[in-house]
Amino acid sequence: MNRRSLLAAPLLLPALAATQAHAQAQNPTRLRMALLPDENASTIIQNAQPLRTHLMQALGRDVQVVVTTDYSSMIEAMRFGRIEIAYFGPFSYVLAKSRAEGIEPFAVGVERGSPTYRSIIIATADGPVKKLEDVRGHPMAFGDQASTSSHLVPRATILRRTGLVGERDFRVVHVGTHDAVARTVQSGRAPVGALSELIFHSLLARNVIQRERLVDVAFSDPIPNYPMVMQGNLAPELKQAIRNAFLNLRDGELLRNFRVEGFAATDDAAYDVLRETARILNLDLGRMS
Repeated sequence: MNRRSLLAAPLLLPALAATQAHAQAQNPTRLRMALLPDENASTIIQNAQPLRTHLMQALGRDVQVVVTTDYSSMIEAMRFGRIEIAYFGPFSYVLAKSRAEGIEPFAVGVERGSPTYRSIIIATADGPVKKLEDVRGHPMAFGDQASTSSHLVPRATILRRTGLVGERDFRVVHVGTHDAVARTVQSGRAPVGALSELIFHSLLARNVIQRERLVDVAFSDPIPNYPMVMQGNLAPELKQAIRNAFLNLRDGELLRNFRVEGFAATDDAAYDVLRETARILNLDLGRMS
């Protein structure tokens, strides 16, 4: 892995009050779950309704689903205990973990039998970019700075395969969401861009973008998929119930809304590959988060 009836959680509480609530709310009667704003917020909220219903039934308590304004606000909400559960992107989880050591990844999306996905680099069909080396000298559209498949991984892929460095050999342009990247490239405002392959195919299926106006340039190596993450100070029985609610989820329609066929158990070590990717790119996790 979206605002009306769901987006009511107090994500902008003062940090002190949030920290106090975080320390006290080990077994809250209401759980707040945040979803990553990697697409249009209204689409995410629409897709989230069945998951909210499932969790309320499985956990026997109210569940409030929110979409934060950007990746950084989601990281800060987790850090200060304003949310109990979050569906992070892989790299935004790594950034969150660097600020909030107590949070725990517990489930990862599985697609086609694998807990991984890929980034795709696309170009305008009639534009100047036909292969990765052609990125040199052109603006390239990326999503949020903390996005895995729409920033971190594609930049590392270009570096490893061509030696081209962002901001030295090509201009880095952040446009926010994955769908904004696709639209930017299709319109020609940037001749090349990167986003999640799964989101790319979803945008095609929904006719948000047109296949004939875009070409595939490259795919990344497999990336560990989006993790579900919870606050580590929740009561043990509640944490187990939350794990079970995701790991035992079998509703195909609900799962398709999150572009997965199921959830498998995961842990922090699964995301070390992204810490290494950030190191290769000379990114300071502390400064980014």
